Amino acid sequence: MEKLEEKMIEWGESLLSVHLPRWDELPEIELYMDQVITLVDQYLSPIIRQEKHTRLTPSMVNNYVKKDLIPAPVKKRYNRKHVAFLIAITLLKQVLTIPEIKEGILFQGKAIGIRNAYNSYCEIQEKAIYQVCLQASKKTFEEPQEIISIQYLAAYSASKAFANKLLAEKMIELEADYLKEGAKK
Repeated sequence: MEKLEEKMIEWGESLLSVHLPRWDELPEIELYMDQVITLVDQYLSPIIRQEKHTRLTPSMVNNYVKKDLIPAPVKKRYNRKHVAFLIAITLLKQVLTIPEIKEGILFQGKAIGIRNAYNSYCEIQEKAIYQVCLQASKKTFEEPQEIISIQYLAAYSASKAFANKLLAEKMIELEADYLKEGAKK
């Protein structure tokens, strides 16, 4: 059990400083599909493990365009807005359906603007991941009893769900490894 606990602490500490790029950190230049896929993959690789979840594929991007989840590229080129949408969608689809994500994006965009909505979502998601990492690292924390504004409640809840899902998946993975190692002895 001690080794299991050590591995969980190590995992938690490895994600304590996760950073999602804010709007102004995203590339200003236009990118082709393969560049967008690579970029989104780089941003999310510390959080979403490829062997467990498909991060982003060209067919997904094309489907998101067809479903009006993201704007169509201009001359096969994608901009900062596309990258922001794709980062948020890739994370949110771990816990919400595509129609739910679309409604949330439409609401947030209308309520506070796409740039502000994206930046707020990144901040909320980082805090949620940070809290589960503290839990995994056996560090004490008090969850703030702040009142979440109604316009952020869905993003806040989805972010917490995603972070808790990460924690649960990692714990189950470590437990399975622990059981396999026990069976070998």
